[in-house]
Amino acid sequence: MEENILTKAKFWTTEAFDEKTRKEVQELIDSDPKGLEDAFYKDLEFGTGGLRGVMGAGTNRMNVYTVAMATQGLANYINSAKPEGEKSIAIAHDSRINSPLFAKTAAEVMAANGIKAYLFEELRPTPQLSFAVRELGCTAGIVITASHNPKEYNGYKVYWEDGAQIIAPHDKLIIEEVRKISGPEMVKKDFDKKLISKLGEEMDTKYREVLKKEVVHPEVIEEQADMTIVYTSLHGTGVTHIPNLLSELGFDNVNIVPEQAKPDGNFPTVDSPNPEEKAALDLALKLGENMDADIILGTDPDADRVGIAVKDLEGNFVLLNGNETASMLTHFLLEEHKAKGSLPDNAFVCSTIVTSEVIKDIAKAHNVACYETLTGFKHIAGVIREKEGKEKFIGGGEESYGYMIGDEIRDKDAVVSATALCEVAAWAKSKDSSFYQELINMYSKYGLYREALVSLVKKGRDGADQIKGIMNDFREKTPKTIAGSEVIELRDYQSGEIKNLQDGSTRETGLPKSNVIQMYLADGSKVTARPSGTEPKIKYYFSVKTDLSNVEDFPSKRDALDARLEELKAAFVKD
Repeated sequence: MEENILTKAKFWTTEAFDEKTRKEVQELIDSDPKGLEDAFYKDLEFGTGGLRGVMGAGTNRMNVYTVAMATQGLANYINSAKPEGEKSIAIAHDSRINSPLFAKTAAEVMAANGIKAYLFEELRPTPQLSFAVRELGCTAGIVITASHNPKEYNGYKVYWEDGAQIIAPHDKLIIEEVRKISGPEMVKKDFDKKLISKLGEEMDTKYREVLKKEVVHPEVIEEQADMTIVYTSLHGTGVTHIPNLLSELGFDNVNIVPEQAKPDGNFPTVDSPNPEEKAALDLALKLGENMDADIILGTDPDADRVGIAVKDLEGNFVLLNGNETASMLTHFLLEEHKAKGSLPDNAFVCSTIVTSEVIKDIAKAHNVACYETLTGFKHIAGVIREKEGKEKFIGGGEESYGYMIGDEIRDKDAVVSATALCEVAAWAKSKDSSFYQELINMYSKYGLYREALVSLVKKGRDGADQIKGIMNDFREKTPKTIAGSEVIELRDYQSGEIKNLQDGSTRETGLPKSNVIQMYLADGSKVTARPSGTEPKIKYYFSVKTDLSNVEDFPSKRDALDARLEELKAAFVKD
């Protein structure tokens, strides 16, 4: 065992820490060397979005001490960045274990630093935090959540005054301040209770009123008011708004999965509360089949991601992936705003470098700009901020089940997305069609794209080293062919360089630097590799495409593309 690990751990058994923490660390020292190493081999990294990690005692864990230390660093930055006038911060939390405690801890540290804290009195969705920051004119915001991670995790995301997650220069400068806080003794503790205010029903009403403005066809909702909707919040925050908002918009037949309606950080009915995984929606699918639902929706614990199921042409429920959903939303918003005459001349949409490229095709067909960003809605929010007053944001999305509609909320929002998806289903039904049929119709206009994602878990220090080695190999030993097709272009977002492997020419990516590699193949396929920013994983994204001039050819062409995806995956995922 490295000496510094043991030294750090022994400090956590001193009187500077509470009895429960001291006992937990002592047990690691006495009987769990591997667990001790993982808990103390590094400090939990405050990254460009904040913190995320397994809960427990230790420097590499989410606990009241790491939360308080991070908050002290953030408070120091706020006070230095805004030396004059009143500073304030909005703080929200999800349903996870310790989330209320961590939120309260953050509020008290902020108050101890003279910063007014607006604390949501109960769990609320992450996008509502984004809204509250803007509505209250706050300097910053914090939400305690680990999104869709397993129950052992929690996290801490930081927002700036525009309601978006922090980006340059604030992200790096905040990280510098957080790193200066070397121990809990540096955290200010004495606070004025008057500097902490609770947020409740009034903010809920304002949030939903803003989201109602994004409805394109209220008359269609009225016509299809009895459409059968099944919804699950997966024991998270979505239940605080989505059923109410759907009802307020005019949907009369909203059915909540009862076993998953109660917020619970243990997520007792699922292994992982992630709507990207079929197992998480099993109970919703069962209820939807029994009720012959028109659409089934599920949101993750902090309600910024939504997964859906709709009936295919044979009447069987199928789960749509994030690319299909984002593409369909983009198509609907542009097509229907244009038909209604409400599409601005300066409209634009956004997608990310790992999202289906059909979104760019849809935008081009409507003479609408499409700006591509790195993964993460903070980058999409950055484009909105850059274009504000010059161009009008309509919507944007990424493959990981996150979507943003309108520019009032500056983060992905499953609340407004869920209602928009129900509107799409109602719109399709009003035309004697279906959501799935309209999806096929969309692909027949713009070309058929199929995508897949594979995430390989690489835990601990060894896993982090493996991921680093894999990414280095892509850069230094780029494969000449993948699954039988020549690699013709390499995009390295870390160096900012795009290299044509056929003629050796290069150009710049035009995006901020990020540890992402993309390989374009001669057959039109695309493979992207990137380490997860929030979990111990390396992610591989695969994209293939073909023409679809005849909707009758959809099943055969879909199956052919899916077979190609399997070939690509096999080149990277070894048994």
